[in-house]
Amino acid sequence: GARLLLSRPELLRTQLRALYRAAEHGPVSIMFPMVTELAEVAALRAECEQVRAELKAPVVPLGIMVEVPAVAVMADRFAQKVDFFSVGTNDLTQYVLAMDRQHPQLAAQADPLNPAVLALIGITAKAANAAGIHVGVCGGLAGDPLGARILIGLGVNDLSMSTQDVAIVKTIIRSETLSNMQQLAQRALAAGSAAEVRAL
Repeated sequence: GARLLLSRPELLRTQLRALYRAAEHGPVSIMFPMVTELAEVAALRAECEQVRAELKAPVVPLGIMVEVPAVAVMADRFAQKVDFFSVGTNDLTQYVLAMDRQHPQLAAQADPLNPAVLALIGITAKAANAAGIHVGVCGGLAGDPLGARILIGLGVNDLSMSTQDVAIVKTIIRSETLSNMQQLAQRALAAGSAAEVRAL
């Protein structure tokens, strides 16, 4: 994550040099995981610019994963500092609900359809859309037919999912109107639990 990269600049710069060299041959975006503070974004951008200038490489989009509740809550401020967001629903869920998704007893309760998780995704999508930046979602929720409709209704632009989920999600999304998905998202946000959301 960002903390490790900033504490190990040699590790960060090796990766950045490889990415900027690759950018000479095709489209590349750089995304940083586990960001928690605006200062980290500023430091990472400075490292990127230094490496890019040294290599005389093209400018590439710089984005962050939204996996930590602190970033989602302050998404409007982070949206001014980056070119795109990618919401990692698996990590965001475990941090919002304080449940380790690998824990044998708790994993089943770490449901990304919990209204608290959806509310933070909604805040993030609203901030991204207002700032004119792209917001995607990766994680299990994007490949869930109900989850995908809710995410689109919340204003998410892009869904990243396992190959086996693509066909069913595309079929369901194509059968829905944006207005219906927006209404579904609002009903999900008003629900009291993940079970109530799934009952929709």
